Amino acid sequence: MTESVDCVVIGAGVVGLAVARALALGGREVLVLEACSAIGTQTSSRNSEVIHAGMYYPTGSLKAQLCVRGNALLYDYCAERSIGHQRCGKFIVATTPDQLAQLETIRARALANGVTDLVLLDRAQALAAEPALQCVGALHSPSTGIIDSHGLMLSLLADLEHAGGILALNSPLALAECAQDAIELVANDGTHLSAKTVINAAGLLAPALAARFTGLDLCHVPQAHFAKGNYFTLAGRSPFSHLIYPVPEAAGLGVHLTLDLGGQARFGPDVQWVDTPDDTQVEAARGDVFYAEVRKYWPDLPDGALQPAYAGIRPKISGPNEAARDFCIQGPKEHGVPGLVNLFGIESPGLTSCLAIAELVRVLLSNK
Repeated sequence: MTESVDCVVIGAGVVGLAVARALALGGREVLVLEACSAIGTQTSSRNSEVIHAGMYYPTGSLKAQLCVRGNALLYDYCAERSIGHQRCGKFIVATTPDQLAQLETIRARALANGVTDLVLLDRAQALAAEPALQCVGALHSPSTGIIDSHGLMLSLLADLEHAGGILALNSPLALAECAQDAIELVANDGTHLSAKTVINAAGLLAPALAARFTGLDLCHVPQAHFAKGNYFTLAGRSPFSHLIYPVPEAAGLGVHLTLDLGGQARFGPDVQWVDTPDDTQVEAARGDVFYAEVRKYWPDLPDGALQPAYAGIRPKISGPNEAARDFCIQGPKEHGVPGLVNLFGIESPGLTSCLAIAELVRVLLSNK
């Protein structure tokens, strides 16, 4: 027997929950299918919990637009719902004179993206704010912050359920068949669903899931790549009150220092390309590289102060030695399947952008 439902969102990470909430608040009947036994157990709970400002991303890209819009939406939402967050700001630091030009480049890109509050600091100004820092200059981003990502997801879920939406855990999908009037979904347990609208927000597994959608041309499904990011925590009190980032690397933002809402410092993520999204063990030996990288901007990091913490996997759609790709958000106009939206490559700044992504998905579906 096949049960009919208006809208199915696949994946209960922060983006899937934000999308489901937006659709439910818009009057849609929404069912969220989550393969795991709890919400947000993958990328959404294994990251830096940073609210990004939007200065790094190519001007005009979805990452730039949705991060800047999402930053404003997220701060407002957190304030309205009393979700734990802090607008602590961050320093992007140049540790050698040749990196100063990169700070200028980042500031110029930020202005083009609509981020107007960045401030260039010379060495004396940076050290006046953060005496433990070693740098020749820094870029201060006051609108960067931190957030309780689990608290955010619980609030999104509460909004969804208050609007009549339903969450089904332990509900992995086996396959789907796309037709003109509905999308037929088959769960691993044999349950059949017929949905008018399906949003594939499966994160790390979104490309693999889309490849099992009969009727969706595989030319629209990107290759998944998995970039592991390892984190180490600091034993003892952090000497910093801002987040500290080196100038960006090719596949990530460098081994940076972030703070949680309790003031605990953690370092990471690094970039380690892996073959499977299940590879989340932190190898203690990688700490050797962390010490070297962190001491470029904090030379007084004590020996033995870094403890292996956790690792997350970036759901990339570009591989090693390839330029980073933009968010890939495909609606019916892109792939020709009525009622289907695929969300591919929603890595950082996906957390910051979640509410803005939800807005965009609503627009894509309204223009189907």
